[in-house]
Amino acid sequence: MPKIENGSMEAHMTSDERPALPNRQTPFSAAFRAFIPDGWQDYPTTGFELLAAAERTPARRGLLSARFPGERLVLPAGGLRTRSNDCDYRFRPHTAFAYYTGLGTDREPDAVLLLDPAGDGHAARLYFRPRAPRTDEEFYADSRYGEMWVGQRESLAEMAALTGVECRPADDLAADLAAGDVPLRVVPGADDAVSAQVAAIRADRGTDPATAATADEDLGVFVSESRLVKDAYEIAELEAACADTAVGFEAVVRELPAAVANGRGERWVEGVFGLHARHRGNAVGYDTIAAAGDHACTLHWIRNDGDIRPGELILMDAGVERDSLYTADITRTLPVTGRFSPAQRRVYDAVLEAADAAMAVVRPGTRYGDVHEAAIAVIARHLEEWGILPVPAAQSLDTETGGHHRRWMVHGTSHHLGLDVHDCAQARRENYRDGLLAPGMVVTVEPGLYFKATDLLVPAEYRGIGVRIEDDVLVTEEGPVILSHHLPRTADEVEDWMGRLLDTGA
Repeated sequence: MPKIENGSMEAHMTSDERPALPNRQTPFSAAFRAFIPDGWQDYPTTGFELLAAAERTPARRGLLSARFPGERLVLPAGGLRTRSNDCDYRFRPHTAFAYYTGLGTDREPDAVLLLDPAGDGHAARLYFRPRAPRTDEEFYADSRYGEMWVGQRESLAEMAALTGVECRPADDLAADLAAGDVPLRVVPGADDAVSAQVAAIRADRGTDPATAATADEDLGVFVSESRLVKDAYEIAELEAACADTAVGFEAVVRELPAAVANGRGERWVEGVFGLHARHRGNAVGYDTIAAAGDHACTLHWIRNDGDIRPGELILMDAGVERDSLYTADITRTLPVTGRFSPAQRRVYDAVLEAADAAMAVVRPGTRYGDVHEAAIAVIARHLEEWGILPVPAAQSLDTETGGHHRRWMVHGTSHHLGLDVHDCAQARRENYRDGLLAPGMVVTVEPGLYFKATDLLVPAEYRGIGVRIEDDVLVTEEGPVILSHHLPRTADEVEDWMGRLLDTGA
């Protein structure tokens, strides 16, 4: 489930580009400037060990180096984005930067990883804004970098210890980017300011803009496709994210009576899950969908402002993102009072059958697109049996003459999962949708059926019912491994699980 990006110009303005607010600025006296640096403890000198994620990055950078020999590769973390006026969104580094540095959580706005040709490979250098000494005005007066505003930042040596990469001040980046006549590639879309720096250097050298754009796109594709197969550390992080997410789902079920009683229950559900996501991990991996009743038929319902009513279903699509930024992505559709009605169970069982059919083909050598085809074959058959499809299922499944079933399941059944909820999204079609599944890939399996309350082609008993079941699945030689196994899947299991939780939560 992708995040919805704010498209306004102001929302994409960096804090450096914001207009000054002189009406809120209070000058610092000479006495204050002399006083403020005194009486502080020394900074700690221990506790800066190599991050677990950073242990894997030399090998990853080695593959990147081999793919682009002799070229200077620029991987920005990105900058802060304005939410409103002088308030920023919480920072999350660009995925490629996180993958090749091992930095997660909110590290490190405006940083850049540079791979510079050296010998037969590349030397890695990390450029960032280290903390300023307490004698510097930045310490107390800079709301973007100052320690009194945003907390203690690492020194160059401390960041080098965390990442295993040589670190330099961000102010050195411009000169190092332009040094020598070395071809440049920058990950596209990561940081507009850094991309503009690279573009200016290329313009001075007379580089053709179209050629440069193709070079950057090739880099973007490579860093995306490199994540298709996960290593043991990544799989363990995704397993932990699924376990954390299950705790959040359990808390939501216990709180369903309060969500019903308090009104605007979708917000209550979103808040309960968000609490556990922030407590157990870094945050939610994407905006939580807490869709009750007919809202479940809106695929990306993130407004979450509706009531939750007894007798209805609530579709919850949510995932905890770990501090490493690996995220779960799980959907369960739950009867609000703990019991499915006959019509709800009928739809639920059809979706589960589709999920099981899709899961059965998640194995090495299967074409990725076959997972979806296995699911929709079941969906179309049930729609025909219920008298909803206007054509036979076989005709609906024909890509040239059919597609009618997509009215009730318009989305795909799977996507890759990892650092991004829709991971590896820049991969080429031949390596993604038309590619073959391989051991170590992690994909979702998430069929659904969505019968809007206003859909007159649907029997009345089904209108307003939306069901999706989504699991995170590891591809192995022995067959699919459900990483999200902590949560029940069958209707009977859901009812038994909810019954226990609602009893203990009363």
